[in-house]
Amino acid sequence: MGHSVSMKWFIRSLTILVIFLCIYVFLKLTPIWKPVFNILVSIFIPLFISSFITYLLLPIVEGLYRRGIPRTAAILGIYIIFFGGIGFGLYKLYPQIIKQLKDLNENLPALMNTYRYWIETIDARTEHFPEEIHARIEKGLSTVEQSANEFITNVLKFLWGLLNSLILFALVPLIVFYMLKDIDVFKKTIWYITPRKWRRPGIELLKEIDESLGNYIRGQLFVSIIIGIVATFSLWLVGMSYPLILGTIIGITNIIPYFGPIIGAIPSIIVASTISIKMVIIVAIIVFCLQFIEGNILSPLIVGKSLHMHPIVIIVVLLAGEEVGGMIGLILAVPIIAVLRVVLTYLKRYMEKETIEKN
Repeated sequence: MGHSVSMKWFIRSLTILVIFLCIYVFLKLTPIWKPVFNILVSIFIPLFISSFITYLLLPIVEGLYRRGIPRTAAILGIYIIFFGGIGFGLYKLYPQIIKQLKDLNENLPALMNTYRYWIETIDARTEHFPEEIHARIEKGLSTVEQSANEFITNVLKFLWGLLNSLILFALVPLIVFYMLKDIDVFKKTIWYITPRKWRRPGIELLKEIDESLGNYIRGQLFVSIIIGIVATFSLWLVGMSYPLILGTIIGITNIIPYFGPIIGAIPSIIVASTISIKMVIIVAIIVFCLQFIEGNILSPLIVGKSLHMHPIVIIVVLLAGEEVGGMIGLILAVPIIAVLRVVLTYLKRYMEKETIEKN
């Protein structure tokens, strides 16, 4: 009995070690596979976005269809509301976004000068501290400055890239329409090309993935949109510079668990620090209130605990995602690991069932 238990623990430990070793080798080979990955991503982005939007809208279309509304009419109604709303928003907000991005780019030297003034002030006021503590403060400020600069650069590149890819994304509405319209055709095609023995297990697996991931994604997106809108309005209300850009950043980063609120607050705090200490305090209060509402009201009510993953696991996954894919990696890390978790759990259960049936 004791020998059997020891062997099980040895196998589990060895499995965990092999997994971590594979992850380590995978990360070390990043320079080799990342260029190919980037090319594939640029090719499949419209298809991926279309599939994602279809996944979000399909339950609404199916719900309307079950209530007696013809599928085509349901699709057209949802299609017009969804893409019409996005189109109207872009039409109204695009000039403001461009204007604020240009203003931010022009005022960047002044913002950096004000930021350096604050750093020099902190440095001067900590001169009387012991040398070791002073050195640690300087090192900490330097690390924060470098991280903030990299983050702001990446966010601005992301926003510019998004705005410059509008022609590419013009394909998305067309693809989504046909995906929603011919969803039964896609389902039948996948059913027939799937080997017979995997058809029923495949359906069960997809249902489990949808139950675990679907509510989380839809809920998290809805919460992030609400937080982004409220953040933009709140920053505009207190007279903050670039409220649309900063509110959008807060909304986008809110998708990321745990780290998102901190990442989203950094640009707002930096810009506020170039205005006044009072504005820094006001912005900090706004961000704190938003995260309190999101963490204690919106997320529990809308998202719930659909992932069933320990916070430590999520944090480790986010760190790995950031290492591999930067901002996109942070956003996609949790959904990917959630899918892998469901797949591995299902495979384990399926193999145990097969073993029992054979015996």
